[in-house]
Amino acid sequence: MATPVLHCFEEYQKARISFVQTIAELSTHQQNVEALYSAGVMSLLKPLLLDVVPSIQQSAALAIGRLANYSIDLSRSVAENDIIPQLTYSLPRQNRFFKKAACYILKSVSQHSVELAQMIVNAGALEPLVLCLDEFDPSVKEAAAFALGHIAKHNESLARQVVEARAVDSLLLCLQEPELVLKRVASQTLANICKHTEQLAQPVAENGLDVICSYVNYTDTAIKRNVCNLLANICKHSNELATLVMSKLTNPQKLVNCLKDPDEIVKQNAAMCIGEIVNKSPECAQEICNAGAPLILVNYIANSKASKKLYAIISLGYMAGFSDRTATMLINANALEVLKNSLENDIEQVKCACCFALNLIGRHSAQHANEVVNSGVLETMLFYFMDKKTGDDLKEKAKKALIEIIKKCSNLNNLEPLLHVSNDDILYPVLNQYATYLKDNQTELSNFARNGGLNKVLSIKNTLKEPLLHLANEICSYYPTEIINYYNPEYAKILLDKIGVEDSAPKEPENKEEEQEEVNAKDAKKEDKNKGVNKVDKKAADTKAGKKK
Repeated sequence: MATPVLHCFEEYQKARISFVQTIAELSTHQQNVEALYSAGVMSLLKPLLLDVVPSIQQSAALAIGRLANYSIDLSRSVAENDIIPQLTYSLPRQNRFFKKAACYILKSVSQHSVELAQMIVNAGALEPLVLCLDEFDPSVKEAAAFALGHIAKHNESLARQVVEARAVDSLLLCLQEPELVLKRVASQTLANICKHTEQLAQPVAENGLDVICSYVNYTDTAIKRNVCNLLANICKHSNELATLVMSKLTNPQKLVNCLKDPDEIVKQNAAMCIGEIVNKSPECAQEICNAGAPLILVNYIANSKASKKLYAIISLGYMAGFSDRTATMLINANALEVLKNSLENDIEQVKCACCFALNLIGRHSAQHANEVVNSGVLETMLFYFMDKKTGDDLKEKAKKALIEIIKKCSNLNNLEPLLHVSNDDILYPVLNQYATYLKDNQTELSNFARNGGLNKVLSIKNTLKEPLLHLANEICSYYPTEIINYYNPEYAKILLDKIGVEDSAPKEPENKEEEQEEVNAKDAKKEDKNKGVNKVDKKAADTKAGKKK
């Protein structure tokens, strides 16, 4: 009698194992997911999480994690079936295999939305997850760090709760473990925590910068990506944190060398980190420049695709903005040529960054502005500003760059094409520069008149309103009246009006036929006149002959 009963239970156990393992296998293929979801697989898997057989528990957890990973709908199904509280309760009490699978479920659910991540936190999952970071098994640590990273990435509130659960110290210890995968996940999770606020980045910086900075030139590409991103997320919040990072780097060359890495994402993240550092203080900017960053950044921009060079161009702008010295270093590194090329040929977002960088290079002095103007970028920026097809952001940045560069430019010849611009925002600084530099400068006054600049000012003067009209009149006041009259295109008409001959002036015929008719009429008239003269001469001759008789 006992044998059939035991056989029945054995068959039940085999069926459970077969079912859960089959579901776990089917869930690895996306084409099966919708069918499994429609069949109500979550309600069938839930009780198996509490099965007395550990292998069934683990397979059920693995299947749920795989299903939840595919879509937000399946993740919501996990939450709606109250699986998360069940996992939270059993997580500390299970073996390492179940813990790994359970952490995988929490990661899969939390990655999709703030709402789902908050549900996991509300279920009390943070403390068990942090405890998993202290497990002996590296795979459990990895799974827990992954879940915490996906929770922290969404917003400041969730990241703060992760920090308050004392996850930072454990994550920093994970970063020092020998397993590469664990290092990768720990560094990415720390980056997700630090990106939100200075308060969240502070504990990471205070306790872990020595360790973090030691991985800047690590051999593993993924770790270098994450570390550069992590340092950028720390530096962006304040001058103090950026300065602290620079002090812990000991040698900025380590970070600058990442710009030469074969991996594009490493270079991108390094450029972003450098940009955040140089944006915070002139001292940091100078240190980065002294480490050879200008030339390396320029080479990186010149040899990268449009989508990859954005952060590098922004970094150039920040670097140039702090001092005329760093701006000069960029000019000497051939930055203007590569910026001009990107401005003309790359995507609009990169063009915006180029206008930003050119503005910060050219605004320091007349020398810097002249270098920018001589590079030939004004015409391109002017085109973007005036073109109706240009996006608002690019239009605004081009306008701002034009105005700032024009304000400093002393190379008046290069400004003359801008006199043709029918926009007061651009025309005002142009006229102001002429009014400033032409005064008491006979050579420039002569060149301005000879090159057609004065003629242009005179031609547009009557269309101008204050304060542009005042500037135009000021420019004209630098010249004698005779010169003004000579170059004034309206002066001939003014003279004719004064002497009142405008109406008597011969009118040009409308066409050649009319012209020919007019000539013929004149010839006929002349011929008739000659005939009349001949008749008079003959009559006079006859009269004289009669008198002689």
